Amino acid sequence: MKVAFPLIGQRHQTLHALPIALEVSARHPDVAVHVSCLTVSHLELARSLATLYPEARVQFDLLPISPKLRRRIELHGLRVVDRLIGLFASRHYFRTFDAIIVPEATSLQLRHMAVRRPKMIWTGHGAGDRAIGFARHLGKFDFLLVPGRKVEQRMLEKGIIRPGAYHRGTYAKFDLVRRMDAKRPKLFNNNRPTILYNPHFLRRLSSWPEMGHQILQFFATQDRYNLVFAPHFRLFDNHREEGEALRRQYGHLSHMLIDPGSHRSIDMTYTMGADLYLGDVSSQVAEFMIRPRPCLFLNAHHVKWHGNPDYQFWTLGPVTENVSDLGSKIENAFETHPRFLEAQRQYVLETFETLGDEPTAPAAADAIVDFLKRAA
Repeated sequence: MKVAFPLIGQRHQTLHALPIALEVSARHPDVAVHVSCLTVSHLELARSLATLYPEARVQFDLLPISPKLRRRIELHGLRVVDRLIGLFASRHYFRTFDAIIVPEATSLQLRHMAVRRPKMIWTGHGAGDRAIGFARHLGKFDFLLVPGRKVEQRMLEKGIIRPGAYHRGTYAKFDLVRRMDAKRPKLFNNNRPTILYNPHFLRRLSSWPEMGHQILQFFATQDRYNLVFAPHFRLFDNHREEGEALRRQYGHLSHMLIDPGSHRSIDMTYTMGADLYLGDVSSQVAEFMIRPRPCLFLNAHHVKWHGNPDYQFWTLGPVTENVSDLGSKIENAFETHPRFLEAQRQYVLETFETLGDEPTAPAAADAIVDFLKRAA
C-alpha cells in the first residue's frame, strides 16, 4: 500500500497532518508513506519536524511545478490558484497512490483532474466553531478524522460524515507540540503577564482592520503587560511587507513581540506561553484553552452572536465591541476568569476529547490503514 500526504496549503496546516503520516510509517511498515510539498522551504520544515519521530521512515517529495512558480510562492506567499496549478501539474504523481491524505479541501479538485483511483482522506486543521469547518463539500471525502464530539455532532446533523467513514478523537497537532515542549524558551525576560493578540485573516471576520493598530499602540505605550502579536498565518502571507513594517515599527520594544508568520506562530509557542488570549474568531483559541486561561473576545463587526453556534467560544470570556479603555477590559478578563473556568474545561473536552497529554495520531493512523484495507 502506498499513501501520499501532500502539504499544499499554508504551513500552519502541516502540524495537523504530518504527525499522522509519521505514525502511519512507524506503526505500519508495509505502507509506503510519501510527504510532498510545493516549495523547498516547506519540505525542509516537514523534514525538520519529522526528526521528532526517529522511528518513522517517510519519503519526502517536491511536487513537479515550474521553478518560476516555486520562486513566486517562496517570495510572495501561496494563493489558491497556486495550489490548483500544483495539483494539476502533479496529477500523474497522485495517480500512483492508494490514498491521498490532506488537511485541506482544495485537493478534492484532483477528482476533476482524472485522479480517481486513490481514496481521499481528510485530517482537518483546527477545531473552531465557525460554519466553514462544517462545509458540505467535506462530505466528498471517503474518510474523515474529527477532533471530538462537538464537531462530530454538527457533521452528522449536516450529513457530512456517516458511520464507518470517520474516526473521532484526533488532534494530531497536540502530539507534535508535546514532543517539542522541552525545547521552548521563555517568551520575555520579565515577570509581566503576557497577552496574545491573534486576529483572524478574513477582513469580514477579523478585528485587525478596525482595531488592530489601536491595540498595538495601546501596548506600546503601557508598562504593565507583554504583548505577542501573532495573527493567523494567512493575514500577512500575501502582504509580507505590511507585516515586516509592523515588526520594524515595534521591534525595538522589549515587551512586544511582533510575529507576522514565523514557525513559532503556528506551533503553539505563543498559545502555550501567553496568560490571556485577545482575539476574534480564530480556532487557535480552542488550542489556547487546552490549558484554561482568561480570554477577551473582540466583536469588531458588531455581530449578533448570542445563541449562534459559530460563536460558541465567545461564551468562554468577556466580549467587547470596542477597545477604548482596553487596560480595564483586560484587567476585568483576568478578574472574572473563575466564572468561565468550568465552561472552558467542558469546551475543551467536547472539542478535543483530550487535554493534550496523550497522543491521538497513533489511533488516527490505525483507523486510516484499517479503512483502506477494508476498502481494498
